[in-house]
Amino acid sequence: MAQASERLPEGYGAGRFTARPRRSAANAQPYPPGEHVAPPSAGWDGVLLVPASYVHARPAPFMLALHGATGTGERMLGRWRETAEAFGMVVLCPSSETRTWDVLIGGYGSDVARIDTALRELFARVNVDPAHCLIEGFSDGASYALGLGLANGDLFTHILANSPGFCWPPSLVGLPRILITHGTQDQVLPINATSRMLAPQLQFNGYDLTYHEFEGGHQLTPEIMALSLRWAGIEQR
Repeated sequence: MAQASERLPEGYGAGRFTARPRRSAANAQPYPPGEHVAPPSAGWDGVLLVPASYVHARPAPFMLALHGATGTGERMLGRWRETAEAFGMVVLCPSSETRTWDVLIGGYGSDVARIDTALRELFARVNVDPAHCLIEGFSDGASYALGLGLANGDLFTHILANSPGFCWPPSLVGLPRILITHGTQDQVLPINATSRMLAPQLQFNGYDLTYHEFEGGHQLTPEIMALSLRWAGIEQR
């Protein structure tokens, strides 16, 4: 995986997001703290969490969290809600258009566009810290987070891949830091065929990667979530 040239790839087929955090968001009408479910007309499905500790005048850490196969954004937020509140983390949990993310159905495109719509709205109304802009996923979502994170290293500072199965980046931009976690007893995505192969490949290609194995199966535990955020430089409030 060679690094991208100075000319950045474009388009949703290249996995590229156009939305970026805005300085002007500090002066916009903010989302109030709480959960905000996307309305039918939003152009995306899922839910946004603005933690109770959010202060609009102060940039907040942000994470895009991607569910596994057959999951939804609401279920993904159910995993992260308590930890996100404890760490003061704004979390966007979109839902895939079909049973899993587009890369596994027909290639990057439709879900990238839907997530970009959600990001654009969020960045217009939430004061996001561009130095702590994370993409995270579990299972299929972890694989998707790796691909999108490597394609948008000029947006995401950190990639949290919890129990990934593969890494198929449609383009390569920047050098985001990467954390891979995986259970040694995972029977869904066995570690020998997945993370133990992915980690050295990413390191060989120049990425700053931290690799963490834990005793357990195909799971995303509160301990792993807290470890992930502390690794990214975010402390509990």
